[in-house]
Amino acid sequence: MGQSFNPQGIINAFKVLVRPKLIVPHSVVKDIRDINYLKLKEGGIKTIAFDKDNCLTAPYANQLHAPFKESWTECKRVFGENIVIVSNSAGTNDDAQYKKVCYSYVLYMFRVKVLRREEKKPGGGGALLKYCQTTDPTTIAFVGDRLLTDVLFGNLNGMYTIFTKQIVTEQGDNPIALKVLSTNIKNPSDFLLRCVDSFVGWNTVYWSGFKQEA
Repeated sequence: MGQSFNPQGIINAFKVLVRPKLIVPHSVVKDIRDINYLKLKEGGIKTIAFDKDNCLTAPYANQLHAPFKESWTECKRVFGENIVIVSNSAGTNDDAQYKKVCYSYVLYMFRVKVLRREEKKPGGGGALLKYCQTTDPTTIAFVGDRLLTDVLFGNLNGMYTIFTKQIVTEQGDNPIALKVLSTNIKNPSDFLLRCVDSFVGWNTVYWSGFKQEA
């Protein structure tokens, strides 16, 4: 299953030209194994939301990336039912077999909810706030591997953003996304972070009691 045209991605990308800090995450980790879930909860995070492809799974796969099993178990121990997957390949109009895929996620693989919505990230923040039944986005942490979709989505909506800089695999990923991220660049995520760092003079990020050294 692939992804179709994403107008929200193009529209919101122009906002980055004016406000480049929109793609600066509050925290950067190698992958989800480096997330301290207990510290997040103690810091005021009530719900944690994840991108799926290349953050939890290989692109368009339905199974958790095996090395992440222990971290995922810890996440569920800490946050319980307050975990949701927000993916552009599952739960949007690109997901033609939404009920079948979601059923697989919830009952057999992840045992957490998959957010159903019309708009793709970086649009659709209101749907997540409605799902979480909150008007305070600072109580939501959003985890993802794309600066221009996941981090931008979270920052546009006032959430705490966590960027996973090491993707699971390039094999089977969206070819357009790969081209944007990795043209002539061996490690595209680190390259983009260096660009953001030099552009906005980012050395240390502070946010609601959290501190992440760059």
